Amino acid sequence: MGYKTDIEIAQEATLQDIREIAKKIGLEEDDIELYGKYKAKLDYNLVNTTPGTGKKAKLILTTAINPTPAGEGKSTTTVGVADALARLGKNVIVALREPSLGPVFGIKGGATGGGYAQVVPMEDINLHFTGDFHAIGAANNLLAAMIDNHIYQGNELDIDSRKITWRRAVDMNDRQLRKIVSGIGGRSDGVPREDGFDITVASEIMAILCLARSITDLKKRLARIVVAYDRKGNPVTAGQLKAEGAMAALLKDAIKPNLVQTLEGTPALIHGGPFANIAHGCNSYLATRMALHFADYVVTEAGFGADLGAEKFIDIKCREEGLDPDAIIIVATVRALKYNGGVPKDKLKEENLEALEKGLPNLLKHVENVRNVFKIPCVVALNKFVTDTDEEIELVKNKCSVYGVNVVLSEVWEHGGAGGEELANEVIRLCGIPSKVHYTYELDRPVKEKIETICKRIYGAGNVVYSHAANKQIAELEKLGFGNLPICMAKTQYSLSDDETKLGRPEGFEMTIREVIVSAGAGFIVALTGTVMKMPGLPKVPAAEHIDIAEDGRVIGLF
Repeated sequence: MGYKTDIEIAQEATLQDIREIAKKIGLEEDDIELYGKYKAKLDYNLVNTTPGTGKKAKLILTTAINPTPAGEGKSTTTVGVADALARLGKNVIVALREPSLGPVFGIKGGATGGGYAQVVPMEDINLHFTGDFHAIGAANNLLAAMIDNHIYQGNELDIDSRKITWRRAVDMNDRQLRKIVSGIGGRSDGVPREDGFDITVASEIMAILCLARSITDLKKRLARIVVAYDRKGNPVTAGQLKAEGAMAALLKDAIKPNLVQTLEGTPALIHGGPFANIAHGCNSYLATRMALHFADYVVTEAGFGADLGAEKFIDIKCREEGLDPDAIIIVATVRALKYNGGVPKDKLKEENLEALEKGLPNLLKHVENVRNVFKIPCVVALNKFVTDTDEEIELVKNKCSVYGVNVVLSEVWEHGGAGGEELANEVIRLCGIPSKVHYTYELDRPVKEKIETICKRIYGAGNVVYSHAANKQIAELEKLGFGNLPICMAKTQYSLSDDETKLGRPEGFEMTIREVIVSAGAGFIVALTGTVMKMPGLPKVPAAEHIDIAEDGRVIGLF
């Protein structure tokens, strides 16, 4: 008998009215804005007007090894652990990112978990949801239009059209739009120039929305966005174009966190979704803050592996917002570790202790970073597959025990919260261990030193080299007063290095920084490495080919 697909499981579930979910966290119907029967938005001001739990909630971060084609199940684990905590009688909320349409129609899939550990309604969440991403794209493109209109109307700010850094955005994987020429035609059609599109989740506005604390803070951040440079080399901002008010108006509903539920009725806040290999890869601060206000345990996740998602969660989000995680879950699978050890995807079901031994250093590097750099108690959640042998599981446990870290089997994909109770109990134990988050670097250090500290301390690089352009950009940013900002590394998620073919735990490699740009509104400097880009493309066989809608309105083929 074959397994049901994720969407089949989700569509067979009986969902609770979202008003009942709201009651679980102490909210009444007047406190929420309904988007149908199963979705609602929450005004972030509720944390100032509605009583919370009255004590500091425990914050649990879920991260993982570097992703592989074998899959790890990070979102699935996040949801399953939250359901398991609820089964153990804990007042819990899960806080996740919203999925991007690009990966949904591309190759990665959605971001709602899987099997019997999902947030629902999964097809709504994976598609348009409550329209947040459309609002972000509209605000992004309004700013782009105002830049070009300003130049067309006389260019009072003396913008150098060769140094416009703000690009248009669309929430789709479309390589054709990476580099374009716009404004061609007659004079009434604008000023011709090289241009391009980013995917919406790579827009700085997405990062700003996820770090903003209020509408007022949102407008201040939007005004700080550097969109171009004038002919004297001075930055030109969205505030100088008087764009922040209209942009904030477009985002007035998008800034409100979304309330949904898991298959087992655990409240879930899903809000924001910056890419983790380009931006900081975490759900919004407002959603996390609301979850911490209304729950005793909050389970959240960071994008991709711990080298990208967890590092940025700690060094950007936690530092910016004063958050202090109590425990970290590192998700891995035997299959993915064997893939890191050189086993091809079609051979991963076969026992291979030699390859597992070779691939384990990838997991152990992430464990080292969490334990020795961030200094947060952690557990390894090993997503169990029927093909995993006792010997393989024992090898993983023995290797992690050297670091004083327990390995707990997770079966939440197949059994939901019931399959995660052992993991939840270990998380509860870890939350009782006193700890204080440590950052990878200090903010007051030079930009290059911060970049090199991440590359060497977190990734294991031996050397960092900079392109001529990157050297010049760093010098200019420090001269303009941006040197004290945190660093947001943009690199491949598939390897600890900037070369996606280097699996396992490469050491002593050379990292190349090709470009450095400032996201002044978000409040960080982006360092681009390798070939990572801000507009992905579709694969040879995109997931979109298998997605359809039935006569009765049901979405089919969605994972």
